[in-house]
Parts: sequence; C-alpha cells; structure tokens
Amino acid sequence: MNRLRFLLLLIPFALLFLFPSSAKAQGLLVPPKEETIEAVITTVKNEKTIQMDGKEQLQQTLQLLVTDGSIKGKNITIENGAMPMSNVQKYKVGDKVIITATKDFSGKDIYFIQDYIRRDSLYWLFLLFLIVAVVIGLRRGMLALVGMAFSFLIIFTFILPQISAGRDPIFIAILASIVIVPVTFFLSHGINRKTVSAIIGTFIALIITGIIASIFVEAARLTGFSSEEAGFLQNEMHGQINIRGLLLAGIIVSVLGILDDIAVSQASVVYQLKNLSPNLDHRELFLRAMDVGRDHIASVVNTLVLVYTGAAMPLLLLFINSPRPFGQVINHEVIAEEIIRTLVASIGLILAVPITTLLSTFLLKVKTKK
Repeated sequence: MNRLRFLLLLIPFALLFLFPSSAKAQGLLVPPKEETIEAVITTVKNEKTIQMDGKEQLQQTLQLLVTDGSIKGKNITIENGAMPMSNVQKYKVGDKVIITATKDFSGKDIYFIQDYIRRDSLYWLFLLFLIVAVVIGLRRGMLALVGMAFSFLIIFTFILPQISAGRDPIFIAILASIVIVPVTFFLSHGINRKTVSAIIGTFIALIITGIIASIFVEAARLTGFSSEEAGFLQNEMHGQINIRGLLLAGIIVSVLGILDDIAVSQASVVYQLKNLSPNLDHRELFLRAMDVGRDHIASVVNTLVLVYTGAAMPLLLLFINSPRPFGQVINHEVIAEEIIRTLVASIGLILAVPITTLLSTFLLKVKTKK
C-alpha cells in the first residue's frame, strides 16, 4: 500500500514530462519595466488633511528604508496621498510595504507604495492550520495535508502552465481531475471499497456537472470577460487563451473540491450503517443512507450559497442599491456568471449523493455475494 501511494505521487512528474510548458519558448515572459522592492517606514515627517477635488484627503510625507531589492539599504521619501484617491491608507512607523520603483521621462527615480507586506500573518495562519489539522486529524490529518500539497503541485506545475501555454483549459482541468481525485482520496481515506465508491461517484457527478455547465454557459452567452483579470490576461497572452473555456475549467475545479466532501461522507455513511446493522438489505441500506444524505445536501448547498455571497458582497451591495429592476440586475454577466456557477455546483452536489450512495450499496452487494 505504501508503494502504491509512492507511485501515485510520481504521477504529476509524468504529466510534466508528457505536457511540457512552452510559455518561455514562445517568448511570453516579458521582463518588467519597473522594479518591485520592499521597505519599512522609519519616519512620518509630515501628516495633514488637504482638500482634493472638493473633499478632504489625508496626505503624508514618509521616509522609508529599503529592505529588499537592487537599492537595499537606501533611504527614500514618498508622498502618500499627493494625488486624488478614493481610499488613502494611513501608514505608521514600522509598517512594512511593497514599493514600485520606476523612472520618469527625465530619468528621475519615482517611488510609490503599492501595498502592505502581509506574508508574515499568512505564514502564521498557515502554521496554525497545520497544527490544528495534525493535532485533531492525527494520521489522517497528516495524509490530508499531503493530499492538499499534491493538489497545489498539480495546479501550479501542470494546470496553470499548460493553460498559459495555450492548451484547452477544459481538457487540462479534466485531465488534472483524473489525477487529483484518486491520489488525494486514497491518501486521505485509504485504499478500500469506500474510497473507490467515492472516487467513481465523484467522477460521474463531475461529468454531469461539466455537461450542465457547458450547456448553460453557452445558453447564457457568457464570455468569461466579466472580470478585469480576464481582459488583462487576454491582452498579456495575446489572445491565445480560451477565456470561456477557462471559465468552465474554473467551475470544474471548484466543484471538484466540494464533491470530495460529499462523496466521501456519503460513502462512509453507507459502510458505517452496514457495519452497525449487517442484516440490513441493500434497499433499506440505500434508503437510510439517503436520509442522512438529504441532511448533508441541505447544509452544504446553503453553505455554498453563503460562501459565494460572502465573496461577492461588495458587488451585490452595488447592485442592490441600483434603481434597475431585478431582471436587469441579474442580466449583467458578472452576476449571471456567479448564479450559474452556484447553481451548477449545487446540482452537482445534489446528484453526487444518490450516485455515491447507489455505488456504495452496489459494491457492498457484490462483496456480499462473493
């Protein structure tokens, strides 16, 4: 079994060999014209409120020490809030920030603050996540972390490079799913009939979800350009990426993560019921497992809607205050895309419950006959 898990981990490297990225070969990586450096604010020389375009705006004169980059160790001065801005950050001594360094037409150095440095807090939060997963999940928690690392490996070394190289996003997403699902499922839940049931149920539900997503993305005439990032990507990659295919690939990958929870949980219910009541016939076993599955459906679908709503809260607030009628509001592509994404994912989740339950019951029936 350990040898099998080792072989599963070798799959991504085989994919990289079969599908090498050609982004560099095509000359798509253009060196930046400006440099991004890091600095820490050492002094707030001046701070006042000024009138800018008819409203009050904060203005600060900051002195910073560059901590990383080609001019590391140099002291620089930046005027924060010198131009009209909708939201001027108030910086204080000790703040670590990212600076964009460039030059004007005369060759004079220009610096402006791009953002805060947040990675320290992210590292601490990730460490807390690891501790909680290992302490509570024990061995299975550790294996789940290995599976998570494997998924990230596939995403950043296979999915993203292949799509960047111009290959079909849908094909790449499906191919990656075929690799991610069995490897992560077997690592997290062991090599057994329960996991096999969950894997098959996930694939069937994923195929149905992909078909439904394709139909309604086409029916709604979604282009995939509802976000600014899609437009930037299209320009940066010179139009070689299928943006609509990228939208479908994103739906497939996002549904894949949720199906993991549904399929494994439902398969576990079936096998636990059978262990507790060996005399249950398979029809009764299916019906009782479906009772539990319906509760799972109700909670997960509601959670899914709330997650998408929380992620799009600023956008929803803009539209809720719009004088336009509801029918026109949901007609905007950015809203329609989220609605289709949520409903398609919900349909996939709901279908995964009876599919996985039926498969688990069938495999138990075959085992009983043998």
